[in-house]
Amino acid sequence: MAMSALIKSLEDIMRKDAGLNGDAQYIEQITWLLFLKAFDAKEMGWEFRPDYHGVIPEGLRWRDWAADKEGITGDALISFVDKLFTKLKRLDTSDGDMRKFVVRNVFEDINNYMKSGVYLRQLINRINEKVDFIDATQKHTFNDLYEGMLKDLQSAGRAGEFYTPRPVTNFIVEKVDPKLGETVLDPACGTGGFLTSTIAHIGSVTTTEELEKLQTSINGWEKKPLPYLLAMTNLILHDIEVPRIRHQNSLNRPLSDYSAKDRVDVIVTNPPFGGAEDAAVKQNFPSDMQTSETADLFMALIMNLLKDRGRCGVVLPDGFMFGDGVKATIKEKLLKEYGLHTIIRLPQVFKPYASVNTNLLFFQKGVTSRGVWFYRLDYPEGVKSFTKTKPMQDKHFDPVREWWVDKQPIVVDGFDKARFYTVEELRDLNFDFDKCCPFPHVEEEILEPNDLIARYQAERTELNASIDRILADITAKLEGNA
Repeated sequence: MAMSALIKSLEDIMRKDAGLNGDAQYIEQITWLLFLKAFDAKEMGWEFRPDYHGVIPEGLRWRDWAADKEGITGDALISFVDKLFTKLKRLDTSDGDMRKFVVRNVFEDINNYMKSGVYLRQLINRINEKVDFIDATQKHTFNDLYEGMLKDLQSAGRAGEFYTPRPVTNFIVEKVDPKLGETVLDPACGTGGFLTSTIAHIGSVTTTEELEKLQTSINGWEKKPLPYLLAMTNLILHDIEVPRIRHQNSLNRPLSDYSAKDRVDVIVTNPPFGGAEDAAVKQNFPSDMQTSETADLFMALIMNLLKDRGRCGVVLPDGFMFGDGVKATIKEKLLKEYGLHTIIRLPQVFKPYASVNTNLLFFQKGVTSRGVWFYRLDYPEGVKSFTKTKPMQDKHFDPVREWWVDKQPIVVDGFDKARFYTVEELRDLNFDFDKCCPFPHVEEEILEPNDLIARYQAERTELNASIDRILADITAKLEGNA
């Protein structure tokens, strides 16, 4: 069964249940089931170790209650799942087994929404029929399933805020080039896409020592429960037994609290943008970095968390490129102290979730930049827009890869497609990076109805966030003058 057909069949079952209300709940419902199935598949492998002790108690494992097609159903199944959630949220971790902490933390903020045990049994049976996590070739099934759900369930709140297209995560990781043994962090990890791209980039590990290095070097932070659950499942399926994913708001800790032991070699991330933080969060940052703009605060955090000579690849919206104030301060610091060397200007690759142009920034801490290479990645020939049916692919970055080997200026139809700007030139532009290799024109685009609705929802959300940010700034100023 094709992935789209599987997703549709799961949706069809869930729509019949009175307890589910909206696409976000559909995703959460499927995800906790997939987590338990995936974790049980891993436990079956761990059980061959002589010193292994079970994590999920017998009777609560997927194989004990969900694997049998003729297993419990109806009210008995709903009652059992209620008890299952209660027991997993209170899982005894006194023996110090970190895998038990993983399970308990995952279920802390997750819910079962289904009211019909009959439909829940149908959902479980369909997952069992089509998804086999024991089969090594299906390691990426979870990623494909989740991304397919996002494409089909576009009204799932701001679903796109924790989704970054795989070609983007793969390209950033490829160019930052993390090595085995280097500490890697995504402080806004969402579903763990950058982290799984890092694992794939590092490649196979064969010795116990190499495996231990990999297990302890991949780190992520995520504040929302659903993407946190998705990231945990994703990393477990990529052979990280105890994912080092913290369920926390990355911006809640004062920058001054971080010490050398907290800093990392590599950061690869797509921080949330368009959001507004309250005054209490802003106080965690130095005065010249205090703003209510979420993406700017994440940039300040990222810069602080890098070790000397640490490397970073980050996704930022066009608003960062031309913004002044704190944005200009950050850009000036990136040139003076963080060796900003390359910016790739992207078309709208986040469709249908958000109609915003984004940029990939690459820099290294402790290096003074002599200037920045800008490269504009245009849509492929014959393509006017990426859509859910025709998304961006890895091959679409091939022109950038070819150019990166021996960076040279490129002019197309009288417009700069690639150009090196000195620090002096950027300063003369008042650090308005948006003037560097901009897209020359925007053609009128006719969207499919669903894509048009998704664009409207994304733009409305972004506008609401901007209004919230402005109101927060006004409130802060009024309180300061009181």
